[in-house]
Amino acid sequence: MKFGVREICDVVFKATATQKLGSRTFYKDEPVLYFDTLKTSSLDGAATTVYATGGRGNAQLVAWEGERTLTFVMEDALISPEGFAILSGADLIEATADKPIIQHMTGTFEIKQKNTIDVKETVSQHKDAEVFVMALNEFNEIIGEPMVGKAEGSVITVETEGECLAAGRYAFVDYYVERKAGAQQIEITPDKFGGYYYVEASTLFRREADGVDMPAEFVIPKAKVQSNFSFAMASSGDPSTFTFTLDAFPGYLKFDRSKQVLAAIQIIEDMETGEGAGAGSRTENVCPKEEQAEQVNP
Repeated sequence: MKFGVREICDVVFKATATQKLGSRTFYKDEPVLYFDTLKTSSLDGAATTVYATGGRGNAQLVAWEGERTLTFVMEDALISPEGFAILSGADLIEATADKPIIQHMTGTFEIKQKNTIDVKETVSQHKDAEVFVMALNEFNEIIGEPMVGKAEGSVITVETEGECLAAGRYAFVDYYVERKAGAQQIEITPDKFGGYYYVEASTLFRREADGVDMPAEFVIPKAKVQSNFSFAMASSGDPSTFTFTLDAFPGYLKFDRSKQVLAAIQIIEDMETGEGAGAGSRTENVCPKEEQAEQVNP
């Protein structure tokens, strides 16, 4: 059998031990994250070869191979906070009422009352959450130095003389708000790195003989996520992608504890199991039973 490959993988990471991701706890063998928006994926193998050489011309005589490595690389078009936390080995913090996430905000607001600005949402009262107000001219350009404001609810007041913050003018405001739900924070620390996962990647191999797509599965029982990443942001060109590089380590497959492997590739030629013919196959030739045929008189 020969086959061709031109299809992406759908990948799932499963926990190799109890682990936490954000506010959720995953136990051994539980799915942690599914990747169904990959652009590319590849399984790369390498080995080191050394040679005994000698004789005239110092020709290679005998070869020894070892230090086999296997790397699974996948490029994702989209990423989630959970995916980025796995990629970077970071902590994923969920916003709560007891521990809100404080978000930096800026905006341009019309001044309805002199020296008073309503930013339409509650401003953080944290002692380090400074509020700065900058007056704007008719061209929406900042004039003068930032002025310190005081917030109560969503209203910011500035103690200043003059007409730079008169009613009808505009101001640019730099402030903070507290998110007590619906927000996540990824914290990258110097002492935490990508973890180990049981990886299963599903794809299709197309059989040369009849063009049928056969399910195929890549299984890596012990994959370590490299903590290297690049988070690119640009206003032009192609959108950023996110590359996951996984190093394969020897491990036991779930259903075979007889030996350790770096990876296994399963190719399913026939989807049907058990008795009976496969879907779409020819049935056995059977003569009709004569007793079931009706006699037609001429």
